[in-house]
Amino acid sequence: MRQRIVSLLLLGALVLMLMAGCHGSKGLPAFQIPESFDTQRNYEITFWAKNDTNKTQTMIYEQAIADFQALYPNITVNLRLYTDYSRIYNDVITNISTNTTPNVCITYPDHIATYKTGRNSVVALDALFSDANYGLGGSQLRFDGPTLEQIVPQFLSECVLDGQHYAIPYMRSTEACYINKTYVEKLGYELPEVLTWDFIWEVSEAATAQDEEGTYLINGQKVMIPFIYKSTDNMMIQMLKQRGAGYSTDAGEIALFNDTTEELLYTIASHAKTGAFSTFKISSYPANFLNAGQCIFAIDSTAGATWMGPEAPLIDIPEEELVDFEIAVRTVPQFDTEHPKMISQGPSVCIFNKADPQEVLASWLFAQYLLTNEVQIAYACTEGYVPVTLKAQQSEQYQDYLSRAGEDSDQYYTVKLQATQLLLDNTSNTFVTPVFNGSASLRNAAGQLIENTVKSINRHQTVDAAYIDQLYEDVTSLYHLDQISPSSQSTAQEDLGPLPSTAVLLLAALGIAWSLIIAYAVYSAIKKKHGSH
Repeated sequence: MRQRIVSLLLLGALVLMLMAGCHGSKGLPAFQIPESFDTQRNYEITFWAKNDTNKTQTMIYEQAIADFQALYPNITVNLRLYTDYSRIYNDVITNISTNTTPNVCITYPDHIATYKTGRNSVVALDALFSDANYGLGGSQLRFDGPTLEQIVPQFLSECVLDGQHYAIPYMRSTEACYINKTYVEKLGYELPEVLTWDFIWEVSEAATAQDEEGTYLINGQKVMIPFIYKSTDNMMIQMLKQRGAGYSTDAGEIALFNDTTEELLYTIASHAKTGAFSTFKISSYPANFLNAGQCIFAIDSTAGATWMGPEAPLIDIPEEELVDFEIAVRTVPQFDTEHPKMISQGPSVCIFNKADPQEVLASWLFAQYLLTNEVQIAYACTEGYVPVTLKAQQSEQYQDYLSRAGEDSDQYYTVKLQATQLLLDNTSNTFVTPVFNGSASLRNAAGQLIENTVKSINRHQTVDAAYIDQLYEDVTSLYHLDQISPSSQSTAQEDLGPLPSTAVLLLAALGIAWSLIIAYAVYSAIKKKHGSH
């Protein structure tokens, strides 16, 4: 009996040790490509995707799944939709700790850098790319997918982490400046083909003029925020890139807090003080102000083009608030118009490792199907996205789509197609930021610098050198940037960092449950022993 009690105690201790040590352990072995895909077995895979309540996009996902399952009837794909990427990120991190990740996931390389730390969680795709049977353009595929050479190189390069591809691009966008050209000209300015920061600031300041009753002269309204930026992290990152200033190195060295950053924050503060500038987080969607005649320069993603302009198909304000104006689309403002630089952004697709290589191969087949012309063109036509393959971009169907701008205010909405063409014309001018474990936090920190500065101005605080020093310290602490270092990258494969709270609660609950089981077993054994005397 005593031996049985000891065995139970050892078993419980082992379970608790496994639970405590599972986070950061090596986990699954690296994925190896099977010699062939077993079509006699049935597979059920999960696909996590993001969608902004756009029913058309949901239908495209559903149609892609239906078409894929018609080709591979032994593979069932279960779709789970999210409203934003941060929720996908949080759920993936939680599920990594419990080995319940999805099979295929639409996400961002910054997030994948965290997903892949330890446990072989994310599949490296280079071997799959070149596999003669099931790779890109492989002989055993049941669909006409692109070859490696037919994926836009700039977009594919965004998916490289630590020298290997851990994702395939899905859609790409950049940022655009949507402009009330009518108001620009009313203020006495001629809109240039390439915007400069000086031009944006000058026109924005001119638009802040008011009469004695506080009515803005430009629009005859009580509200006018001439310049609103949707994504302030992109704003700071692009300004630094255009100025040739530091942000981060590929190894994960933080270079954000520099003299140029401080200079930019002073400039932003000065225009926030006059009411010429604000942000989405502080004021709300740029499109709503633009469409109501309360904004002149609205910077948002090219994928947001369907919300911009008085005839936009996805307007979010009441019809009676709309103001008629001529809208123009330009690249984001530049410091050097001869060498424009703009950020490349958009979702990618990663595949999570599983114990069964055949299941992983089934996941790869579906992920690869998302690169077919049918899916790429259909999704790109919903908003101002650009297909990630030259195969789709150069197809007759897509070229016909681009040529029909203005035929209606929905499928061929002029502003959407202008935003799309903007990225197509400037693909070679786009750039991406270094990706490493912690790069997502650094991106958030870049935007937070601007957000805090504008908020402080609105609260009538002084933005000076002492303020900037404290701001750097606060943002570093908020995003734990002092815990990101080049040396941490070498140990990234062993430590996932702090567990998400949901995972901690789960493990704690399991530990308590096992403790109670062990205690009950010990109690029962002792009671039985005493009863035998």
